[in-house]
Parts: sequence; C-alpha cells; structure tokens
Amino acid sequence: MAPAIQHRYELSLAQVGVVLAAVNIGLVVTLLPWGLLADRIGERTTIALGLTGSGAALVGAAFSGDYGTLVAWLALAGALGGCVQSASGRAVMSWFAAEERGLALGIRQTAVPLGGAVAAVVLPVLAAGPGLRWSFVALAVGTWLGAAVGLVLLRDAPAPALEGELADPLRDGRLWLLCGGSTLYVAAQIAVAGFVVLFLHQARGFSNGAAAGVLAAIQILGGAARIGAGRWSDRLGARIVPLRRIGAALAAAIVLSAVLVGASAWLLVPSLLVAGTLSLSWNGLSYTAAAERAGTARSGAAIGIQQTALSVGGFVVPIAFAAIVAATSWRLGFLLVALCPLAGWAALRPLAER
Repeated sequence: MAPAIQHRYELSLAQVGVVLAAVNIGLVVTLLPWGLLADRIGERTTIALGLTGSGAALVGAAFSGDYGTLVAWLALAGALGGCVQSASGRAVMSWFAAEERGLALGIRQTAVPLGGAVAAVVLPVLAAGPGLRWSFVALAVGTWLGAAVGLVLLRDAPAPALEGELADPLRDGRLWLLCGGSTLYVAAQIAVAGFVVLFLHQARGFSNGAAAGVLAAIQILGGAARIGAGRWSDRLGARIVPLRRIGAALAAAIVLSAVLVGASAWLLVPSLLVAGTLSLSWNGLSYTAAAERAGTARSGAAIGIQQTALSVGGFVVPIAFAAIVAATSWRLGFLLVALCPLAGWAALRPLAER
C-alpha cells in the first residue's frame, strides 16, 4: 500500500518511512503489558479484546484526512493488535513439548508472512480500484475475523501445564542479549520486506502490482522458511546456533542484492527473493528461544520483552533507512543495513548452544 499512501497524502520517502513505522510505535508501548495480561487472564480473552480494538482503529485510519491523523490511527491499531504477539506464542508454548516447539512456533510465526502475502495481493487491487480507504477497511475486517476465531476456537493452557524457570524475565541478562541480537536482524527484514515494493516501483520502474507480486513471493517463501528453520532447530536441539547461521547468510544475501541494484531484473529479483526469504526466516527461532528461556508460566512476559525490542527496531529502522536512501542511494542503504545481521551474528555468540 506504500505507493498509494504516498500518492494520496503527497508524502516524501522519509514520511512514508514514518507511516511504515507507525504500527511499531504503538507496539513498543503495549507488547510487554499484553504479555503480562496474557499470563494473568489467559490467551483467549487477551486476543479477543485486543484485535477487536485494533480493527476499530484501522477503520479510523481508513477515514484519515491527513498524514498526522493516519499515523496516529495506525499507531493505535498497532498498540491494540500487539495482543497476538505474546498471547498466541504463550498458547503454543503450553500445547507442545520442547522437542516440538521449534516447528510449532515456526508454524505459528508463518502467520506474519502469510498475512503479508495475502495483503500484497489483495490490498494493491483494492487501492487501485475502490480506493485506498477500502484497503484499510479490508484490514479491519481481517482483524475482526481474527478476534472471532480467537474467541471461539482458542483454548487457554490448563493450569498444571504451566511451569516456569525464570522468576522475573525482566532481570535476565541473557534474554536481553537475545533481544538485542534479534533487533539487529529485524533491521534487515524491514529494509528488504518493508521497502522492496517502493524500491522496485521507484528505482526500477516496476508497476505497483508487479512489485507487490515480488513481495508476495517473499512472504510465501519466508513463511515456508520459518517452518523449515523451526524443524531444523528441533533436530539440532538448539535455537541460537541456527539463528546465527541464518544471520551470516542474510548479511551476504543483502550485500549481493546491493551489488545488483542496477542489474537486469532477471538477476536482481532472485537475489531479492533470497534476501527477503532469509530476512523472514529467523523470527520463529528468536521467538522460541525467548519463550523457552522463561518457561510456559512466564512466556507471555518473555515474548512481550522480545517483541518490544523488535518493535523498537521496527520504529527506528524504517525512518533511518528511508532517510539514508533519500540522502544517498538504494545501493548504499542496502549495504549499510547488511551490517546489522552481521553484528547480530556476533552479539549472539555468547548464547550459542554447545
């Protein structure tokens, strides 16, 4: 939707970065409280309450008359929608044994790229046809359907299954190190998955639909990669080791995409697909590692901490990346962001399982 939003509100690239960051602005504030609430009242009620409110905020965004109002409504939608991050992960943690959680949480994490793939196909069509407003309304309807599914079908973990290892996840230094390394990874994810449509549309002359098709392919492949990474981690009996290996491969893939910025589309698009897939593949491993660090009883709080850290990156990175690209070039922007997963690979070394 980024090109349509840019045209509708007559925004600069830097302002588009703020719009893309708006959801994460809200998430930063509420993810930990949602996790604590899920630990207290259960996943089912938490998800139903949060997603209902998030859908209402998206309707507000649909009728925004100016840039500032749009950003405010999207921030509120993110703040309320953050309920699913901690609550759904906490549910899966309690449903599966340790040797199954990597795969199970990897499947759960495919919700993000799957939703992104659906959005990349449907929303540009709505924006180009009925109008941008209906794209936001469609998002609201999808959110309300999620609230209904959670209320009707989700079952909270039975009390005997809830066990905890960490008395207070907030005081665990290793959890915070995991959060820091993961935040460096998310910078690459946002630069590729968040800006690929704008890059291909503006810099390479792709139509909005064709550029969105590339994003849809990235989301689908990224979802499959999350499942594969989760299964891989179960077989290894480790989460951090595969997480670091993905970080190193991701840095190399983004460097290759930067080198090919001006190359033939037949070379550029496959490199972006590889970089995009890797940029989406790691989240389930980080998510699982955080949840297991705290145990099922406190996994809501631990996931809330981890997702808050990622959302801080999700708020800062789009604005910074857009500003760098506007001031220099797409090539330099991609080259600089490739340093982030490399730094994350180094930061996570003390946590690597032996």
